[in-house]
Amino acid sequence: MHNVTFALEGALKVLLAGLVLGAGLPAVFALGIRSLAYGVGGDAEVDHAPPHPIGRLLAVLCFAVVLGGVALGITIVVASGFGKEVVFDPILPVIVDKD
Repeated sequence: MHNVTFALEGALKVLLAGLVLGAGLPAVFALGIRSLAYGVGGDAEVDHAPPHPIGRLLAVLCFAVVLGGVALGITIVVASGFGKEVVFDPILPVIVDKD
């Protein structure tokens, strides 16, 4: 019975990571595109509203999160190719030698 519990816990972790990394970043990018349209206003909106600066700010934040995720993914792949690994000691990622 313990093996089934361990397998289900592992499957849940893989599912959550897939949702966050697989569908999460495209969803944040889509939110950034929508926020950019809201920030521009005018012809980008159905009701031709005036521009909203908060929309542009939210778009920039969303795009920064997506670029950070892509950069972190590339860093992990490249570090692995050089025989190193990326660890998150306190908060920030650090490249260290593999044990």
